[in-house]
Amino acid sequence: MTGSELLLAAGIDAVAGDPRWFPHPVRAMGTVIAWCDENVRKICRHSYALRTCGLMLALGLPLCVFALSREAITCAEGIAWWFGSLLSIAMGWTTLAGRDLWDHIYEVWSRLGQSDLAGARHALTRIVGRDTDRLSEEEVVRATIETTAESTNDGIVAPLFYLVLGGAPLGLAYKAVNTLDSMIGHRDERYIDFGWASARLDDVVNWIPARLSAVLILLSAGLVIGGSMPIRTGWHVLWRDGGKHPSPNSGRPEAAMAGSLGIQLGGINYYDGVPNERPVIGTGRRQLVLRDLGIAAQIMIVACLLGVILAVGTVWLV
Repeated sequence: MTGSELLLAAGIDAVAGDPRWFPHPVRAMGTVIAWCDENVRKICRHSYALRTCGLMLALGLPLCVFALSREAITCAEGIAWWFGSLLSIAMGWTTLAGRDLWDHIYEVWSRLGQSDLAGARHALTRIVGRDTDRLSEEEVVRATIETTAESTNDGIVAPLFYLVLGGAPLGLAYKAVNTLDSMIGHRDERYIDFGWASARLDDVVNWIPARLSAVLILLSAGLVIGGSMPIRTGWHVLWRDGGKHPSPNSGRPEAAMAGSLGIQLGGINYYDGVPNERPVIGTGRRQLVLRDLGIAAQIMIVACLLGVILAVGTVWLV
């Protein structure tokens, strides 16, 4: 994938986002995963069999996505070089979710700004998996900032990282891994066996991008807030608290965001009515307010821009 193609893919994402009428490949991946989840259990009853099938799915789906997308681009290039380039750009666009993330964050922010807590809770359900129906305004702000930090990696930096390494096919393979983890990579009774391989693979492929995301968040906080203090405090919290999160990766961007804003993230979340306590990340103990969410969204946007500049510059230089 050339630097110009990558830049165009990012530009289309910034303008168009994820229109629901478009046949997005991630939705197709989700359909395949859901079908496997339903039908594998009809023939696999024991833990070992579920783990084996889960491993086959975790490896097989990304490999199939990579092979099919690479073959599609090769066939398109055989028709005309510009056709292959257009297809590569379109595929690269579908791996990025910066505009979609911004739209969801803005909806939560605007609802809270209108004192519509119920509407904000409903909007939040589109970007988090936790229960939202009883969240206070501060808890809605916390949940949105946490998913903003995590999704800066999952939806922006990590896809850019793999687009640079292997073009649209590798970027789509990453999205397959990420979709597997979000759908079946849970540690509950249903998925502890079938989803274990997907969860571990997601940990591996996000190891470098998550740390790169944290650095970009720190730099972006310095630009948005101004001065070196957000970078220094963010780095301190990142170094101290980045490893506290149950995920080896999610805590890094969260810690960078919390330290830069001078707030605390983490605490008790509810999933299907069951409490799940997460370690507290950050040092600030003040109450979270709507302004914190607005600054976090600005940091995300700047981190996205820096990520695109870094990705395109890397491709052009290499």
